[in-house]
Amino acid sequence: MPKNTDEKTDESLMALVSGGDHQAFSVLVRRHADRFYGLAYRMILDRAEAEDVVQEAFLKIWNKPDIWNSARGVRFTTWFYRIVTNGAIDVARKRIKLAPTDIMDQWADERAGQDAEMEKREAQAHLESAIQLLPVQQKAALNLCFYEGLSNKEAADILGVGLKALESLLMRAKTGLRDRLMREQKIERRERHG
Repeated sequence: MPKNTDEKTDESLMALVSGGDHQAFSVLVRRHADRFYGLAYRMILDRAEAEDVVQEAFLKIWNKPDIWNSARGVRFTTWFYRIVTNGAIDVARKRIKLAPTDIMDQWADERAGQDAEMEKREAQAHLESAIQLLPVQQKAALNLCFYEGLSNKEAADILGVGLKALESLLMRAKTGLRDRLMREQKIERRERHG
């Protein structure tokens, strides 16, 4: 086993974290913070809340490192994806209950501007807005499979659903996105030519 903590596997580092090793914990944070921040951010589109989700997930590891058990055969990263995804889903659900118009306000702000580059950004904003309006499980499935590049099996494990259920979530998400974007295009065409 490598002596340098930076060269150890995540699983080896978790064993050290269980013993209270601050350096091993720091290596895990450095190694994974950006990736998991990206996941959380894509799900909730708020930098501060995404940082909070990831920080809480890492604190969970530090405070209760034994909740992850390598004997179960689940890789550390798969398990940690689940923690971060669940945290982001919780934040997204609270937002829906508290302020459903925030997403639309954010979308409207992103649409301001002109020229070809702005149109490209606008199309991206439309897509991101449409993704944010998906049910949280569908949004999580899309993020894990398409943005994070995980296999369907890994994403299903993280979300705690079967493979067929994940495929169904992805299909419904894609159909919902396509339908929403097509409706928006029709409305825009009518407004331009109206």
